[in-house]
Amino acid sequence: MEYSEDHIAIAAEYALGTLDADERAQVETMMAVDAEFTAMVQSWEFRLGVLNQMVGSVEPRPELWERVRAAVGHSSQQAPLVLPEAPPSPLAQVFAAPEFDPIDLSERTAPEVDTSNVIQLSAQARRWRRISSVMTALAAALVAMIGLQLFLPELLPAGLRPKPRTQVVEVKTPAPPAAPAAQYVALLQGSAGGPAFILTVDGATKNFTVRKVGAPPVENGKSYELWLISDKLGGRPRSLGVIGGNDFTARTVLTGFDSDVINSGVYAVTVEQAGGSPDGAPHSTPVFAGKLIETVPAPR
Repeated sequence: MEYSEDHIAIAAEYALGTLDADERAQVETMMAVDAEFTAMVQSWEFRLGVLNQMVGSVEPRPELWERVRAAVGHSSQQAPLVLPEAPPSPLAQVFAAPEFDPIDLSERTAPEVDTSNVIQLSAQARRWRRISSVMTALAAALVAMIGLQLFLPELLPAGLRPKPRTQVVEVKTPAPPAAPAAQYVALLQGSAGGPAFILTVDGATKNFTVRKVGAPPVENGKSYELWLISDKLGGRPRSLGVIGGNDFTARTVLTGFDSDVINSGVYAVTVEQAGGSPDGAPHSTPVFAGKLIETVPAPR
């Protein structure tokens, strides 16, 4: 059955308890004969029942009534109001005179007044009053529910409480410090004795550093070049680059070789043309040579 706005509003107002006795009797009569209307009233009672769950009874303090009585001026016993006797007016004396003949108004009839507009406006005002009452109650319930969900969720029924939120926080622990890697050193020296260069190799990164110690300067147009010689490379020397004119020269070219080749090979220095050998092969005999020895052992 389709219900009008008046039916919906009066059902909601019945659930709120704001109807007078006649209107409540009308609603209860409709509920007795219409099951769908009864379900609609029960639906409003369920929606608005949250107000009763969220608001508890509060006992007013004893001094409240005294303050109310004082505010309206009834704090003490008042004497009954006695009006003074007024003298009879001349008009009353005229009406009381025996020669006064009052006009008989019984034969006169009042003009007819069209009250249909008044009845229609009264019904519309009553309908909007009901709708306004329902909307106000719903807004108050919504505000109260939001406030309780934010600040006092334990006061709400279990079905209305917000679900707890779980936030996963990732805590990153710092990586443990890397263990020291093995270190290797080779003294590159010639036939005259005494180191000319010191070669240092890091066992973890395979980076190496050449430090100039006692090598004499080369003549103009020439450069020192470092070579790696190993049987595992087929006996062919592999260039590790030109040794610069500064005291230290760092390179990373050993990363392309196996650890066995690096640790067991022979490191030799030749004198080549400026910028190094043009074809990747040495063009003179080694003037300095040496092998790696382990100075810092690898962690076990």
